[in-house]
Amino acid sequence: MSRTTHLPVRRAVPDRDEAATTAPDRTTPRRRAHSRHWTAWGFLTPVTLYLILFYAYPLCRNLDLSLRDYTVRSFVQGGAPFTGLANYQTVFDDPTFAPALAHTVMFTAVCLFFQYAIGLALAVFFNQHFRLSATLRALFLVPWLLPLIVSASTWSWMLNSDSGIVNAVLNAVGVDSVNWLTSPSWSLTSVIIANIWIGVPFNLVVLHSGLQSIPSSLYEAAALDGAGAWRRFWSITLPLLRPVSAITLLLGLIYTLKVFDIIWIMSKGGPADSSTTFATWSYRLGFGNLVPAFGPGAAVGNLLVAAAVVFGLVHLRVQRKQYAS
Repeated sequence: MSRTTHLPVRRAVPDRDEAATTAPDRTTPRRRAHSRHWTAWGFLTPVTLYLILFYAYPLCRNLDLSLRDYTVRSFVQGGAPFTGLANYQTVFDDPTFAPALAHTVMFTAVCLFFQYAIGLALAVFFNQHFRLSATLRALFLVPWLLPLIVSASTWSWMLNSDSGIVNAVLNAVGVDSVNWLTSPSWSLTSVIIANIWIGVPFNLVVLHSGLQSIPSSLYEAAALDGAGAWRRFWSITLPLLRPVSAITLLLGLIYTLKVFDIIWIMSKGGPADSSTTFATWSYRLGFGNLVPAFGPGAAVGNLLVAAAVVFGLVHLRVQRKQYAS
């Protein structure tokens, strides 16, 4: 009977290079996290520089202008004396402050109301998906795509007292001509009409996008329950469109507060300051006189910035309460 000898199996011992290769690299997660950190900063750097150069610095510079007594010489060479809130007091004591404040509030409120109302009506209309709806919706974007100087110049020609097409139409139906841009009673109305025409397409696009997110099954169920068109609009469309409406009104408010081009090109804030707002008044103080008042002009601009910030904070607070509930 033969004996079988079992030789011990020798396991191959990896060399140092193989051991280093197969051993888990415990520093890899740390390196990956470090690499992701620098990658994130690489993407954030251009945005951060843009915000600092074009937002933070101008705001700080404008605040400094409003707190010092700048002249043309000190504006270039520096060394303007610090005056605190004296420029703001000068603005508040100016007789133009009250009319400019009233015009700014009226211009903003009326434009927001009609831009939103007309934009919502058009959005609901185009949400029916009829033939040529996309083409007509694209045509409604033309006022929004045109340069403001073109739009303002066109409205100035249309509302001209002598050769404007609006007065020509009024005369054709037996109505006397209106001095749209040269009468203190009509100048603010004229710039409001032009700005509403320009702002309606923005509301149309945003609100129409919001309507696309509302399920059609809700309207079908409401119709089966006997709800009419108005009932469906008030009970389904408006409540579900509330978040989109809030951001639309906020953006429209911020844009309307700083409207300058339309008013300046059409009426320059006149006649007799009848269409002057804070935006045009700030420009006129800083650049519209032979002796510019940089400090008061910057103070008026800061009042607009403060108003926009306040409304933005109110919007955020309302949004938090809605999400909390």
